[in-house]
Amino acid sequence: MNYATPAVSKGGNYLFCYFLGNRPYEERVCFALSKDGYHFTPLNGNQPLIKQSLGTKCCRDPFIIRGKDCFYIIATDMKSDDGWCSNHGIVTWKSVDLVHWTDETVVDFHMFDVTKTADKIWAPQALYDKTKDSYFVYFSVNNTDDDKPLSIWFSYTDDFKHFTEPEELFSPSNGLDAIDADIVEKDGKFYMCYKDECVKTVCEVVADKITGPYREFENNAVTCTDKHVEGNCMYNILGTNSFVMIMDLYVDGGYYMQQTEDMLHFKPVNPDDFSMDFHPRHGSMLHITDDEYNRLLQLFGF
Repeated sequence: MNYATPAVSKGGNYLFCYFLGNRPYEERVCFALSKDGYHFTPLNGNQPLIKQSLGTKCCRDPFIIRGKDCFYIIATDMKSDDGWCSNHGIVTWKSVDLVHWTDETVVDFHMFDVTKTADKIWAPQALYDKTKDSYFVYFSVNNTDDDKPLSIWFSYTDDFKHFTEPEELFSPSNGLDAIDADIVEKDGKFYMCYKDECVKTVCEVVADKITGPYREFENNAVTCTDKHVEGNCMYNILGTNSFVMIMDLYVDGGYYMQQTEDMLHFKPVNPDDFSMDFHPRHGSMLHITDDEYNRLLQLFGF
């Protein structure tokens, strides 16, 4: 096997935000820390740091972003015990210090005409769109009043409480379901990786603008494994040209890691070169400072 050589992180640290499983007490927000972007240790003994009190009181697929003046977490508002066709909203929080999370808000997408019959609003993520001075939030949508596959939609928000009318962003030309989109900007292009829900692999498309159109390659699967994966998350190893993609091995258990420098060609990372052995599920990554790292470690500990 031709493995990627782990890049050497130059400054900064990594915060992994994730949930644990399909039981209600596992559908909570957890944090893990890393100094190098490859080896992660859970905070608080792998116990949740946020307990949801609104909506379904359960969340999945948490995504964390550094906003203009605070941090935000957005997640799927869903209790899997209620069924996989039971959710139509997201839940959001904000924080100024990564420790105290307030302003919990549930956003029900049944308020919009275009998603008034949605039974899946999954895996919301966000990027700041400097051209609009607003946050671009994207997520998977399934509406029960049409026969279209699951596809990726988007909406804009300034406060993660109020959202514009959603619009479709991308649907694969093969007509198959697409979920778990993750968009990374590099060198003026936007690379979207998503799960092909039929093949259970991760595919990639690219656009010149955040709103698309996203172009498909003839063979656009980018995973280096034949195992079923989802919850893909890509992040830069600070101070290098290397980007790591982690994926949830939701059937076999554990995580899979691969690496790229050009966003198109990936190599697997040797399992001996990374560790995420605390059974995380679909999550997201945030670069944090030494002060932020030390504050979290001091208050919650490993």
